[in-house]
Amino acid sequence: MRLRVNRIVKYLILSDLLFWTGWGLINPIFAIFVVQRIEGGSAFVAGVAAAIYWILKSFLRVPIGAFLDSLKGEKDDYFFLVSGLFLAALVPFGYVIVRFPWQIYLLQVIYAIGMAMSLSGWQAIFTRHIDKGKEATEWGLDATFLGFGVGIAGAVGGWTVTKFGFEPVFISVGILGLVSVFVLLGLRNDIKGVFDQGIHLNFKSIFKGDSEK
Repeated sequence: MRLRVNRIVKYLILSDLLFWTGWGLINPIFAIFVVQRIEGGSAFVAGVAAAIYWILKSFLRVPIGAFLDSLKGEKDDYFFLVSGLFLAALVPFGYVIVRFPWQIYLLQVIYAIGMAMSLSGWQAIFTRHIDKGKEATEWGLDATFLGFGVGIAGAVGGWTVTKFGFEPVFISVGILGLVSVFVLLGLRNDIKGVFDQGIHLNFKSIFKGDSEK
C-alpha cells in the first residue's frame, strides 16, 4: 500500500518521533537514577515523581484543550505546541544537576505543564490536518513510529548508562527534544497567522484568535 501523507502531518509525526525517542532513553533508567544519584532517593521517590507527572498532566489536559478550543485560529494551538515542547525539552538538562527529591518533583511539574500544553496543541493541529479517509492510517503511522523509536531507545538508553553514565543520556534526550522543536519551525508557512508578522510570537495577538479555524 502506497502512503501519501500531507506536509503538516509529516512534520508533526517527525517531531513526535524525535521527542519521544529521546524520552525513551530515560524510561528504563529513571528509577535507577533516582535510587543511585538522588540523596534519599528510593523506589517510593521515583513512584511519587511519576505520579506527579501523570496526575498533573492529566488534570491540565481538559482545561487547556477547552481554552484552545475557545480561541479562533490555529496560531494558539501552534504556540502551545512549540512552547510546551520547548519547556519539556529543558527538563532532561535539569536531571543532570539535581540532587534532592524536591528538585526531581519540581522538574516533573515543569514536564507535566509542558506536555499538557504541547499535546493539546499537537493533537488539535494533527486532527485538523489529517487526510480525509486516512484517519486510522495516519494515527497508526504516528503510533508505529513512536513504538519503534521508544522501543529501540530503551535498549540504547540502558546500554549507554552502563558504559558512560547518566549525564550523556540526559543531555542526548534534551538535544533530541530541542531538535523536535526546531522541526516544527518548518511549518512556519503552513500554520495560518503565526508568522504573518515575522518569526516573533506576539502573546496578545495569539490570544485574540482573530483568524478562522
